[in-house]
Amino acid sequence: MTTTNAAPASDFLKVMTERGFIHQCSDLPGVDKAAAEGRVVAYVGYDCTAPSLHIGHLLSIMMLHWLQATGAGKPIALMGGGTTRVGDPSGKDETRVLRTVEEIDANKDAIKGVFSKFLKFGDGKTDAVMVDNAEWLAPLNYIEFLRDVGRHFSVNRMLTMDSAKLRLEREQELSFIEFNYMLLQAYDFVELSRRYGCNMQMGGSDQWGNIVTGIDLGRRMGVKHPLFALTCPLLTTASGAKMGKTASGAVWLNEAQLSAYDYWQFWRNTEDADVERFLKLFTLLPMAEVARLAALEGAEINDAKKILATEATALIHSRAKAEAAAETAKKTFEQGTLAADLPTVGIAKSELDAGVGVLAAFVKAGLVASNSEARRQVQGGGLKVNDATVTSDKAVVGSADVTSDGVIKLSLGKKKHVLLKPE
Repeated sequence: MTTTNAAPASDFLKVMTERGFIHQCSDLPGVDKAAAEGRVVAYVGYDCTAPSLHIGHLLSIMMLHWLQATGAGKPIALMGGGTTRVGDPSGKDETRVLRTVEEIDANKDAIKGVFSKFLKFGDGKTDAVMVDNAEWLAPLNYIEFLRDVGRHFSVNRMLTMDSAKLRLEREQELSFIEFNYMLLQAYDFVELSRRYGCNMQMGGSDQWGNIVTGIDLGRRMGVKHPLFALTCPLLTTASGAKMGKTASGAVWLNEAQLSAYDYWQFWRNTEDADVERFLKLFTLLPMAEVARLAALEGAEINDAKKILATEATALIHSRAKAEAAAETAKKTFEQGTLAADLPTVGIAKSELDAGVGVLAAFVKAGLVASNSEARRQVQGGGLKVNDATVTSDKAVVGSADVTSDGVIKLSLGKKKHVLLKPE
């Protein structure tokens, strides 16, 4: 990794630096020069392991956005239709579950839409393109791949990569198919270099080893132009928690997996110490406005959190939905009224007539993951039905609990609410 104390010449690296996106770079002066001349062609790969990306992917998506917005060059969003069939071992303690081609294709179609919210696609010099590595990986002949690509890899070096080393140190199984993942990712860089003139791969810091392996492979396989690596940090919150993980699971970007309101609430609940950092990374607000908001203290820091939540949500779900979420939160928490656009889950009227165990009701609402988790919340006084604290895990939710608004309000703590609606 190279570093320099000189101020960046390119707007791209200025933004990357002042907003905190840079963790490692193979050649900062080289990237800076290419960006200043508008000739960076950079890609990030996204495997299709789920029907939605989550906020852990947002950092690299924002990097692609700023690459285009600053005129530094062309972004490539690479769909991992091929690599997902193998499974990336990076950061995993066990082998990923292999998905069928049909599942991968369905996931790929579901996650594509998020990129158009951040990138302009087209045929222009800095217009983004989206490609799928299945295009060149699926037809590969194994013997030819071993001869043409595999011969450039050292098993000794591969075993020193974190994705392999950590598994082996913990005496956890690393399958042969996963061991091949870094070959495929490196080969992606070579193919994109040949097809699109790609000269930089970006990603999270856990991908550093895979990315620089791609640079080395490109050199060995005759790519003539310089290749660069640029990674962003893997974020944790100020309290040390992994960014984007909550008690109820990942913070998804697609509304089918997480409502705009819940997405807004995630950002609203940011810890005080993280507000400035997240405003820089996850919004498009000018740095002067970020500095103003970061200077707020005491109760006023909550105003900064609301702006963070609205700006971050607007990027993904639209300005209208972000403002609606903010208004719903205001009605619910500040005015004490029942907002009709709180997340709603339907429940059969006959089921309510018969009575539903309170634990099962909270699981159905998605506020807890299991009956045992709901039971623990009851013991801690964390569950409420229509704002009344649940005191027994044997309690039943029924038709008598339906309010004059035609719903039953379930609450987990002070900030998570779902309406059960008979249907």
